[in-house]
Amino acid sequence: MHTYLRLISSLFSRLLYRIRVNGKKHIPQNGAALIVANHVSYIDALILMGLANRPIRFVMDKSLSELPVLKYFFRHAGVIPICSPKQCLKTYNQAFDQIDKALNQGQLVCIFPEGRITKNGQVNEFRPGVERILASNPVPVVPVALKGLWGSFFSHKDGHAFTHLPKRFWSKLEINIGKSVNGESASRSLLQHHVETLIAR
Repeated sequence: MHTYLRLISSLFSRLLYRIRVNGKKHIPQNGAALIVANHVSYIDALILMGLANRPIRFVMDKSLSELPVLKYFFRHAGVIPICSPKQCLKTYNQAFDQIDKALNQGQLVCIFPEGRITKNGQVNEFRPGVERILASNPVPVVPVALKGLWGSFFSHKDGHAFTHLPKRFWSKLEINIGKSVNGESASRSLLQHHVETLIAR
């Protein structure tokens, strides 16, 4: 199933974008690790899904994971749904339990620590959730920066996503992957700094 999902991700991504990946060697081939990435658009997870030669478990807003067209795809991709504690405390806590379980099993988990898609192209402040994850499982953290999706049909530039016609196709998209950070000493501010540094490259 992982090979099938990676194929879909790769085909979709490369039909829309000219993708350049830098630092792919920094993604561990085995063992637990946490990927932290900036959140630019509604297709960030789909783009990143093809990064590794192993499954990546994505933590995703529950409303997105239940979209009618993509629900089946996300379920088979092992997506972990999450929402704010104000929306549903049970779902919020269950998400952290699932993340903890996945990391204990040596899996690769990807989160978007901003907790929401940027509305101005800038990185939102990382939320405390990433520190909660690392307090239970201080695994290596791999910072990732997505460059080129801001302004796309799938981003919030010029208003809501999906409301304006695509301005261009096959535009350049760059993914910068940094060296892993020690999970025992990683703070949300430090991880945000690493991601912003990768964006600035």
